[in-house]
Amino acid sequence: MSRCEVSWFSALCDDDYEFLGVSDPGLKSSWEHCRNIVLAAEKGGFDNILLPSGYAIGIDTQMFAGAIAPLLRRIRLLMAVRVGETWPPQLARAIATLDQILGGRLTVNIISSDMPGEQLASGPRYRRTIEAMHILKTLLNGQSLDLDGEFWKLKLDPPRVTTVSGTCPPLYFGGLSEDAREAAAEGCDVYLMWPDTMPAVKEIIADMTARAAKRGRTLRFGYRAHVVVRETEAEARTYASRLLSRLDAQTGEAIRAKSLDATSAGVRRQAELREAAGEEGYVEDNLWTGIGRARSGCGAAIVGDPDQVLAKLQAYQALGIEAFILSGYPHAAEADLFARHVLPRLDHGPLIL
Repeated sequence: MSRCEVSWFSALCDDDYEFLGVSDPGLKSSWEHCRNIVLAAEKGGFDNILLPSGYAIGIDTQMFAGAIAPLLRRIRLLMAVRVGETWPPQLARAIATLDQILGGRLTVNIISSDMPGEQLASGPRYRRTIEAMHILKTLLNGQSLDLDGEFWKLKLDPPRVTTVSGTCPPLYFGGLSEDAREAAAEGCDVYLMWPDTMPAVKEIIADMTARAAKRGRTLRFGYRAHVVVRETEAEARTYASRLLSRLDAQTGEAIRAKSLDATSAGVRRQAELREAAGEEGYVEDNLWTGIGRARSGCGAAIVGDPDQVLAKLQAYQALGIEAFILSGYPHAAEADLFARHVLPRLDHGPLIL
């Protein structure tokens, strides 16, 4: 099996629980709590860690990234940025500066969702994202920019501040709609997908490979999922059920509804998986959809013993997945379990483009 990148997740958006849907002050996003998750992931041997971004909840992603970077020695940061929040040339400067602090270990997750108080139709929103990725790549590759775009009109000399490599960090991006797929094929480097069945993952990879090829490009593929690993399958399933033991349907619906991407194609697909799942929430072997009852977005977990979790990840690798972004509840505790039981058995390392 080829090498893969294995990343963890730091809960900057108030997404950490012992019991899903039950707020715990000790697990709310804060500098101290999220810092501890990142440091635990580095100690555990993970290659990268996603720093998510939210407007209405949690703490600021860029400020957190700048603060945590000097404390790290090896792990990469996958910093999420929302298109439209920051003027793209200013964002390019921030990315270059942060990459220097990290010694060249920055990667970027591009998010195309609306901002509070703003609603763009899918077509223009993703066209804006394509323009933003073009601006970032041009400036971070040290080139001059001459853009007469739909959203930005810019004529800029090459920037003085550059990344350690002198090139744009890898851009990770995901989305299932037609507009999102076209934007990914046009501008990103790593196409991310949320949990799905094996046949669906195979179809998405084939479709995105073809779309990129029409543009003379190639994509790498990543998979974002939760994980519950225990010494036995029975223990893992019991813990998964425990996560939902204090959730009522009304609370879960409210959590899902407050997300800015609550009506996206990707979120609809996660709902379809829950509806197709069996009585215990499993839509296929070891893929449990119960997580999605209490969160929008990535809504399923790989659940099983170490052998089963490893086999599931390797099955995704066989389809073409080269990067995993994993998480679990509570995040620091589940990172430790995965780091001890599964990570040493994977041939893993930073994704090199």
